[in-house]
Amino acid sequence: MIISWNTTNECNLRCRHCYRDAREKAREELTTAEGLALIDEIARAGFKIMIFSGGEPLLRPDIVTLVEHAARRGLRPVFGTNGTLLTPELVRRLKEAGARAMGISLDSVDPRRHDEWRGSPGAWQAAVEGMRVCREAGLPFQVNTTVVDWNCREVEALTDFAVEKGARAHHIFFLVPTGRAVKIEEESLRAEQYEDLLRRILRKQQQVDIELKPTCAPQFMRIARQMGLATRFSRGCLAGIAYCIIDPRGNVQPCAYLNIPLGNVREVSFGELWREHPVLKRLRSGAYGGACGVCAYRKICGGCRARAYYYTGDYMAEEPLCSYRGGVREARGRAFSNAG
Repeated sequence: MIISWNTTNECNLRCRHCYRDAREKAREELTTAEGLALIDEIARAGFKIMIFSGGEPLLRPDIVTLVEHAARRGLRPVFGTNGTLLTPELVRRLKEAGARAMGISLDSVDPRRHDEWRGSPGAWQAAVEGMRVCREAGLPFQVNTTVVDWNCREVEALTDFAVEKGARAHHIFFLVPTGRAVKIEEESLRAEQYEDLLRRILRKQQQVDIELKPTCAPQFMRIARQMGLATRFSRGCLAGIAYCIIDPRGNVQPCAYLNIPLGNVREVSFGELWREHPVLKRLRSGAYGGACGVCAYRKICGGCRARAYYYTGDYMAEEPLCSYRGGVREARGRAFSNAG
């Protein structure tokens, strides 16, 4: 199981798509003591991978202490970072504390386009420098790309770039309109683009040795099955099932993009929220509506619950950007046969 903690709302960049709308440090962010206690709860709840994210997690002054504690509790500490603040000294300290990998954001092979998207001149070069620092320190890293209409044709080139720089993986995040990204919803991929890119990613995986992982695009599981390709993943959407997120103030929600507050760890223990909250139980039920509810691939895909929520207001509704309707046709066929 995987958990992400947005350790701070503070960030040195101004990315157009930020789901947290990060900028300044939030009021009443969890203290060091509260963070250490939270890590204890996360470990007791059975989570294995802990993503330190933000905002920009490297701006948090106690980040090394938090990583060290997570590692001591048997968690695998990894990062989601813009990569611009990675220095040899900081990487050395994080690695010694137990950090296992860095996820570094890069959204274009063109420095100008990346910098515009990230709202800061020089962000591309600094992120690439961060990759070099990690590689030389022996700290594994992956490249994370948020994909929209303007960069969807660059994905294979970004994979090649990641290979060239020594990345262990390239994870491709399909935009979900939440936070700051609500203002750029029109840049999201549409159904045909979505499907086409997933097929391209799966074909590219056959050509490279590093892992390629579509995120917020659970249909890749169905498409891989249709293409006869094996994958190490067992399910597409993990929201509330094997993944959740905690914001800088301690609010828990099912995933980074499904903005439904479940409770605050200052008021209710994280373990209790994870085990008992009715929203999480409903997500785990698999009782989806519409096409997702009758789809033959629903158990390995699940549809993007955050995208369903944004477009319909119901997090259990059918995935709005999925073009597959085989399950609907099959269900209608069965109903017709039974009626006859």
